[in-house]
Amino acid sequence: MTEFWLISAPGEKTCQQTWDKLMTATTRTNNLSTNNKFNIPDLKVGTLDVLVGLSDELAKLDSFVESVVKKVAQYMADVLEDSRDKVQENLLANGVDLVTYVTRFQWDMAKYPIKQSLKNISEIVSKQVSQIDNDLKARASAYNNLKGNLQNLERKNAGSLLTRSLADIVKKDDFVLDSEYLITMLVVVPKTNYVDWQRTYETLSEMVVPRSTNLLFEDHDSGLFTVTLFRKAIDDFRHKARENKFTVRDFQYNEEEMKADKEEMTRLSTDKKKQFGPLVRWLKVNFSEAFIAWIHIKALRVFVESVLRYGLPVNFQAMLLQPNKKNMKKLREVLYDLYKHLDSSAAAIIDQSAMDIPGLNLSQQEYYPYVYYKIDCNLLDFK
Repeated sequence: MTEFWLISAPGEKTCQQTWDKLMTATTRTNNLSTNNKFNIPDLKVGTLDVLVGLSDELAKLDSFVESVVKKVAQYMADVLEDSRDKVQENLLANGVDLVTYVTRFQWDMAKYPIKQSLKNISEIVSKQVSQIDNDLKARASAYNNLKGNLQNLERKNAGSLLTRSLADIVKKDDFVLDSEYLITMLVVVPKTNYVDWQRTYETLSEMVVPRSTNLLFEDHDSGLFTVTLFRKAIDDFRHKARENKFTVRDFQYNEEEMKADKEEMTRLSTDKKKQFGPLVRWLKVNFSEAFIAWIHIKALRVFVESVLRYGLPVNFQAMLLQPNKKNMKKLREVLYDLYKHLDSSAAAIIDQSAMDIPGLNLSQQEYYPYVYYKIDCNLLDFK
């Protein structure tokens, strides 16, 4: 289960008592969840007006940062060509797996100095994650172009004989070249028609050179044959071949062009390999940065919301619950019983959540008598 519930409740006589009460209600008798204290440092409170404004801004910032975290994770999966085992081991935060990072969360004083105002800290996060988002767009665009061009070339080299590139199939020796009168043509013949071809090709039109056919290459369905004839018979031969279900390929042997194609393929392939390593390293580092920023935003939201709800002086316990999947409904009920005294209106809201209360847009969001935010560490959406 990678879902966590980050909640807070006011300190009773002490915050430890709040913690003990939660532990007794959710783990000691009924194993509803695995719990950890969630450490939030002494942040600067600021004025009530600032907190109310910040509450909205942080909600938007939370969504934005989460979307960037998911984008980086999903792009990591795309770049690693969806080998799941490899993806998960590259998605770390501060060098540890995400569950470990969240359950042992420690505020990063160096990145987000707590002497700064809450607004400044949120702006630091916003700037940092916007930069990651912009860099990701640029890097992904460059790498996807390269990958797309390479795939197009690979497709050209791997389709059926009717369409695929012939550069790696034909050789100079297969053709009569530099003749004023003669030309070698390439014909795709279905495997079921080989006998017909051998029997009829010399008589499909006048001026076909006898015994001039060779089978150069076969794929699953057909074979590529050469045939040499006089130039003036090309149109007639092409027409008669079509009537007999043989397809003449438009192809002129040009060594320079074929060499250029091969070189382009090698160049793109080398470029892709060169960019792959640094790109994966960038994704690892910036996934970690974005994820850490995201959890700090959650911490800021809990702090702001707890002060707004429970008042000053700051006295609340933030707690991280990892619900036991089978008991999520039961856990909600236990938490409600534990904290319903904090907010009598929450009961009405829970009862009426299906209805619209004028002026209160609560039908779309979850509201509980305690502060609550969800953290879901399952960030990949495998197609």
